[in-house]
Formats: sequence, C-alpha cells, structure tokens
Amino acid sequence: MTPSRYRRPLMICAAVVAMLSLVAVGAVMALAFAGSAAPAWVTATALYGLPVAFLLMLFLVLDSVAGRRRAGKSGGR
Repeated sequence: MTPSRYRRPLMICAAVVAMLSLVAVGAVMALAFAGSAAPAWVTATALYGLPVAFLLMLFLVLDSVAGRRRAGKSGGR
C-alpha cells in the first residue's frame, strides 16, 4: 500500500500528464487540419502521455482498493 503522503502528489502528477497530453492531441489535430506536421516532441507527448496517466491512475485505484480491503479485515466477525 502506498503511504498517504504519496497518493496526492501521484494523483496530481497523473492529472497534469493527462491534461498536457490532451492539449498535445489537440495541437496535433489542429496542425494536421492546417496541413502541416506537428513537431516530434508534441506527437510523442500525445502518444505516450495518456497511457502513462492511465497507468498512474490505475495504480492509485488498485492501491485504494487494496487499502480498503486491508482496513476491512481488521474487524472480523
């Protein structure tokens, strides 16, 4: 389980990466519509940013589920 002090920065990092990659996707689409090619770093940000953000959020969700299950087993029947 990830300590509580690391969850919020990871969540903020995942949100920032997701927003930056969505902006990059929009920029690639706008440049393609204008008839020019986007720079390589913008294209790479668009291609790799969203999967990285998705994996970070998936890790946070799984960590939260595991933490709740551990907290629920302390009581017993």
